[in-house]
Amino acid sequence: MSLTFHWFLPTYGDSRNLIAGGHGNAMHGDRPATLQYLNQVAAAAEQAGFESVLTPTGAWCEDAWLTTAMLVQETEKLKFLVALRPGLMSPTLAAQMASTFQWQSEGRLLLNVVTGGEPQEQLAYGDSLNKADRYARCGEFLSVVRQLWADDAPVSFRGDHVFVENATLQRRPDPVPPIYFGGSSPEAGVVAAEHADTYLTWGEPLPAVAEKVDWIRKLATQAGRSLSFGIRLHVISRDTSEEAWAEADRLLRGIDESEIERVQGGLAKSESEGQKRMLDLHRGRSRDLRSLEVAPNLWSGVGLVRGGAGTALVGSHEEVSERISEYADLGIDHFILSGYPHLEEAWQFAEGVVPTLARRGLINREAPSDGSMGVPFAASS
Repeated sequence: MSLTFHWFLPTYGDSRNLIAGGHGNAMHGDRPATLQYLNQVAAAAEQAGFESVLTPTGAWCEDAWLTTAMLVQETEKLKFLVALRPGLMSPTLAAQMASTFQWQSEGRLLLNVVTGGEPQEQLAYGDSLNKADRYARCGEFLSVVRQLWADDAPVSFRGDHVFVENATLQRRPDPVPPIYFGGSSPEAGVVAAEHADTYLTWGEPLPAVAEKVDWIRKLATQAGRSLSFGIRLHVISRDTSEEAWAEADRLLRGIDESEIERVQGGLAKSESEGQKRMLDLHRGRSRDLRSLEVAPNLWSGVGLVRGGAGTALVGSHEEVSERISEYADLGIDHFILSGYPHLEEAWQFAEGVVPTLARRGLINREAPSDGSMGVPFAASS
């Protein structure tokens, strides 16, 4: 077994503290998301051996396509897991953009398709469809994109939400970008089973993750397909458990109560089933460090002030490695990680957790042959 690890690109800014907001809520860090800083994070992720960096989408962060297109020129091997929303552009344009990116980057594009779960944010972009229709449109969108990538023949499609006539691409992507997709609602499951290459879940206790994996696997089997699975988590890993929990406590004590109320008020309006599951883990508790530990070493404190992924693995490097191993036993192949600040925490994970994962046989560590810094952990190709 060889797991694949991805890092996160904080295109809203970064900080040594938890940044409040996201997923419909305004947010920014005290390290602005300048191109210079994002280059540092991307370089650290590349040198530390991460496969890619997830780049978010939404009104609360910088545009994912433009940002990653600029960063491609400053990196050599790092891939970019670019988030896109199907309702904000035509499928032909999306397929064309992906083909161009893949050509110019020499195959370093991965796509994270985000249907959108915050109605107010969707309306700000001119999208008034309800949740069920957004997923239906997403399925139609991906059907067209897949056809354009697969065949040179003109594509015509008329659905309930998507229409194209005689659409073609001058260049098809090589390789075809893998599609990462998440969602906890029944509608999301159908789209994932039919179109995703990797199904993503936010970090939940093992039984909940196992249930999701089994659910999607059965749907994919019914559709005649098989998927890989990934999980999105924050991580606070240190030499000792005490040091890691002390850092979690520092982050918790740095949260302003007014920020918790602001963010929780906004997230309560979300239509995302996954967001509701994140909220259910912490239920607004704000000052009891260990009451926010919802499973061994799984801490829900991040979700007090951050939308989307709201849990972190907290513990010693050995403990974090053990929890990763347990998720891997459920069928999780991809781990999309982040930490505050993203620059320093990328190295904390690479230098602390990676050796323990290697000893468990969960990753490959290949020594460089030319004397340069090698990729310390990467999926075998």
